[in-house]
Formats: sequence, C-alpha cells, structure tokens
Amino acid sequence: MISFGPVPSRRLGKSLGINNIPSRKICTYSCIYCQLGITGKYSTDRDVFYDPAVVYAEAKKHLACLNEKDLPDFLTFVSNGEPTLDKNLGKSINLVKSLKFPVAVITNASLLNDPAVRDDLMLADWVSVKIDCADETTWKRINRPSGKINFEGYLKGLHDFSKAYQGTLVSETMLVQGINDNLNMLQQTAQLAASTKPSVAYISIPTRPPAAHWVKAPDEEAINMAFQVFNAENLHTELILGFEGVDTGFTGNAIEDITNICTVHPIRKDVMMELLKKDQADPITLNLLLKSNYIKQVQYNNNTFYIRHFSR
Repeated sequence: MISFGPVPSRRLGKSLGINNIPSRKICTYSCIYCQLGITGKYSTDRDVFYDPAVVYAEAKKHLACLNEKDLPDFLTFVSNGEPTLDKNLGKSINLVKSLKFPVAVITNASLLNDPAVRDDLMLADWVSVKIDCADETTWKRINRPSGKINFEGYLKGLHDFSKAYQGTLVSETMLVQGINDNLNMLQQTAQLAASTKPSVAYISIPTRPPAAHWVKAPDEEAINMAFQVFNAENLHTELILGFEGVDTGFTGNAIEDITNICTVHPIRKDVMMELLKKDQADPITLNLLLKSNYIKQVQYNNNTFYIRHFSR
C-alpha cells in the first residue's frame, strides 16, 4: 500500500502517489476539509515508517506494471497524513529519483521550521505548501493543529524554506465558505502567499467529502474575488475547481489498486467503474470490498465516493 495510481492531478498531470504513512491517518493537523477524514493520530515528532529501500522497490515494481501510456509525469509523496513526519523522507526521495521521474511532495508546511524537514524537501523537484490563511485564529479553525505547533513557527518555516528552495515551489489555498473567503482575509492570505514567491498560487475548493460535514465551497462571486485579489499581488494564480477525470492508471490487480488509491484519494463512482473495467475485474469486487469493510461508500455534492475504511 505504498504506491498508487497514477491518478490524474490538477497540478501535476499524471501522478504516481507514494503513501509513506502506512497506518491510519497520522498528521500534525486535522483540517476541516480533509478528504481523509479526521486525524487518527496527532503527531509532531518525525518517525521511521517504511525502509526507503522498500519505498523504492514498491515504486519500481508499480511502474513496471503500467502501460507506457499510463506512465506518470511525477512521483508524488502524498500521504495518509503529513509526509514530512517520515524521518526517512529525504532518503526515499533520493532513491526514487533514480527511477528517472521528477519527484513532488505535497506538504501542509507545518513542520518547515525544522531544518531537517527543510533539508529533506530540498531534494524534491516540486513542492506544494499549504497557505489557507494569514491569521492565527483562522489557521486554528481551519487546520485544527496539534497543540505542539504554533502559528509563528509555521510562518517562520514557510519563509525559511521558500528563501532557500531551488526547485519549483507552489502554494495552495483551500477556500471554505464563511471561513477564509472574505475580502480582508483573502488580501492577507494573498500577501502571505506572495511572500513565498511561488511559481503558481493555486486556489482550490472542496470537491470530495470533507472531514467536517458542514464544510461548503464558496460561491462563484467569492471564488472570482479570490482570483482577482491574488492576481493583484502579482501572483500567477490558477483555480482548481473541477473534477480531474477518470483516466486513472492500473496494475491489473483491482483490489490493490482500489484500496491503495482510496487510502489517500477518495474514488468517485465513475472513476471506480472505469478502474474496474481497466483491471478487467468483475463488478462484484466492489461489493466484496464494501461488505468486508475495506472501503466504505459516502455521498458528497450529489456524487458517490469510495474511501478506505480503517475501523476494522
């Protein structure tokens, strides 16, 4: 359950995910909009999870199973939690880079105040940092951080990393209706994003089932206002508002493909049907996974999704 996909990415093209957090969601945050649900275990201490050699071997094996047209544009560390909690992240990045694909890391930026974390991320070709707001009260409301993380440390880490990083740095701001989508808040957030000098500032909205059921996407007027405010800060701004598509990579093992993907990436019903078709799997496979409680079915915005079930 280390690698999955490739899945279509609105930022990276085709992304072969690497999940370097092996158990139920371990994170520094428990964000209200997180598609993985609430955090199973809060942690701010880096730990050893998988041996980097195992991460490399699994990614190499996965790549060998793919059709040439399904080969990824990036190998992406995107975890069942916060990937920088992995003490071996830097070693794993170095090893998988030898597979000759660029390496990306998607981080919530909460641990960037740690020099060892910054050193590990320096090895990646592309890094996304989360910048949802610029004031402590809203930061706590959206991200619900561990009590061991403070806002000043988060800001310092962002600035220290962005000044030193030589790869492609992007920022991502998730807008939640009534929380961080008013004009004053957007102006502050845009200024914070601009201070990190990202190559692209992405603005996104919830499109998958969120951890907090009451989370809603802003209306069109607020989204447009956010875009204009970010542009006014001379940011190259892009909106991430829609569905990525059904073109998911496959290995021929439907059960592994389904469970590995939906551990970190809820699968929409149309994507699920396409994946079963590609893997030449009987539709009964989905029912077996549901009845066995490996996955569960949820509804969001009039769509059906399948996510990993961890209460076994």
